[in-house]
Amino acid sequence: QVQLIESGGGLAQAGGSLRLSCAASGRTFSTMGWFRQAPGKKREFVAAIRGTGGRTYYADSVKGRFTIAWDNAQNTVSLQMTNLQPEDTAVYYCAAQGIWYSAISYMSADQKYDYWGQGTQVTVSS
Repeated sequence: QVQLIESGGGLAQAGGSLRLSCAASGRTFSTMGWFRQAPGKKREFVAAIRGTGGRTYYADSVKGRFTIAWDNAQNTVSLQMTNLQPEDTAVYYCAAQGIWYSAISYMSADQKYDYWGQGTQVTVSS
């Protein structure tokens, strides 16, 4: 049974930091990513990383502030978030692809992700 379990959400002040973790189990994955959904908005891509090669991909809105990493030994993917802003407030979801796609653009395509976690709330106060 595949499981993606997120942890690490919470409350931060603007300019602060939080670190999210996603513990994956049940099978191997080609790519893992983070998405977020703010109230009243569509789910949006945040960051992704490939298991082979470690290629990373970020949304422009978080580039330079967020860092995604994959600990293969623990099968855990983390998202280090720094310089948080109120607009980063959202439910953050961990997601995983079971199929390898060569197209880099598929790393940010939520329809290409097969497995999803339950989400963890991140709230940033101004």
